Amino acid sequence: MVVGTVGWLLVGVLAGAPEPRVVSALEKVRPGALPPGEKQARLSLARGECEGVQVVLPPGTTRVKAAPLVLKGAGATLEAQVWREAFLDVRIPSNSQGAPGPWPDPLVPVETPSTDKKAPTVLYVELCAPEAQRPGTYQGALELQADGVAVKAVPFTAEVQPFALPATSSLPNSFGISLYSIAKGHGLKPESPEAQALLRDYVAALLTHRVSAHGMSMNPPPVRFDESGGAQVDFRAYDAEVGPFLDGTALSSGARFTTLDVRDSKAARTDAEKSAYYRALAAHAKEKGWRAQLFFYAKDEPKPEDVALVRTQALRVRASGKDVPVLVTSPLDEALRGSADILAPTLNCFFTRPGPQTCRNVVPLATLRGKLGPQVKVWWYQSCNSHGCTGGATSDAAVEKAYSDWASYMVDHPAPLNRAMGPLAFLSGVDGELYFDTVFAYNTKDPWADLFEFGGNGDGTFFYPGTPSRPGFERHAPVLSLRLKHVRDGLEDYEYLRLLESLGERAFAQEAVRRLVRSGYDVQRDPRQWEQVRRDMTARLRQRWEAVEEAKRSGVRSK
Repeated sequence: MVVGTVGWLLVGVLAGAPEPRVVSALEKVRPGALPPGEKQARLSLARGECEGVQVVLPPGTTRVKAAPLVLKGAGATLEAQVWREAFLDVRIPSNSQGAPGPWPDPLVPVETPSTDKKAPTVLYVELCAPEAQRPGTYQGALELQADGVAVKAVPFTAEVQPFALPATSSLPNSFGISLYSIAKGHGLKPESPEAQALLRDYVAALLTHRVSAHGMSMNPPPVRFDESGGAQVDFRAYDAEVGPFLDGTALSSGARFTTLDVRDSKAARTDAEKSAYYRALAAHAKEKGWRAQLFFYAKDEPKPEDVALVRTQALRVRASGKDVPVLVTSPLDEALRGSADILAPTLNCFFTRPGPQTCRNVVPLATLRGKLGPQVKVWWYQSCNSHGCTGGATSDAAVEKAYSDWASYMVDHPAPLNRAMGPLAFLSGVDGELYFDTVFAYNTKDPWADLFEFGGNGDGTFFYPGTPSRPGFERHAPVLSLRLKHVRDGLEDYEYLRLLESLGERAFAQEAVRRLVRSGYDVQRDPRQWEQVRRDMTARLRQRWEAVEEAKRSGVRSK
């Protein structure tokens, strides 16, 4: 039950009640290490952007209730979403940058009780401004009860900027997700309507965070072949599954997938049938008006014995025409030359550093482009090469250094490392990002207790299965992670930088991004520096945006 404003006031603020503090979203608040905070929250966000902040109560609070946080101001009210941050108990650190013990990551309902009185209560508060939001100042207050006692309200001020970010990511990306993994994590049958609806919820959650998905049900559309070898494809179920995410109807923002993986079909047995099938898929996407970048995901991380298979796959796909690029996850490799239309090495393959290398062929992006055909795009992805594939610190200091400091999606790594891939993409000029999975641990363990895979805590998993038993949902639903918020924030950083560049501020954008990231393993860790760069970019964008708008108005008046 939500208590009304009068009810909160009647409870009163009792002497000795815990006082909330506002902390940057770029701090990971752990037991025994409470960062300093402010008494009020100040947020700045573009139209079409979401921004979060943390509200911290000191240890000892078991249950928290939050009244709805509504900010009023220049236009329609803004209503915040509020979660409580739960902790993942890390047993084996990802490397020397991590540490055993509780780390914040799952975002659970506010009223989910805490079981650890030594841990602080941390709320993640998020505001989103629709693209149509009127710019200006909005204000409100977050009113809380801690174990039945009203605490001091936290004032919130949000400045909605006049410039807007696009609903769809400007950086193509594709993160894996699987219906079968989701069903296993939730204890459901994959073919059940509940599991099918749950898949849509997970994919919508990714798209809300500017992330496109590949895999999903993994079911190819049924196909048969006529006497002339043409592919007759039944797209009804396929369109129902992927269509809303490609045509902009899945979310109210109109966001779309940036990419679409081409699912292979066992019904296509010969090379000619496979080519006809790929051709039909590409033609269907074009007919539907889907703007996503199609790609065929060849054998993942091919070994020398897989080269022949990758070459065969590439020939089959290319026989269908030029509309389905072949993606190969590999460093530059002479044995695979000519097979990839999208080459995707790991992040480590782009940046040379002193000491042992964690990629077998490190080639900076500018050099790499010179060695590839002009039509070949370059993506990148993270793997355990960014944190070490065995877990924990190694005894060899040089090797440990080689696997440290990289941009990382691990739970037990600093938030700026979780956020860095977007700015790094702008710095480097890479064409897109791939990531292998977002629910991998659902296959192997209880994600609430353990996310250690491939030597890292959270490698391949950005969600937790929300069920009636944990954290107590009425129906099954995805539980978001703090890291997914950081991924989103990094992609929004990319949009800020790209918008600056489009407004003639390329030099300013380049200077700004280098204050955040200088290479894949040289990332600014200080949240204050990230926030200052964002303030500087916002001020310059606002100035340029208003100048452009004034020029437009002057042009209209002169006519």
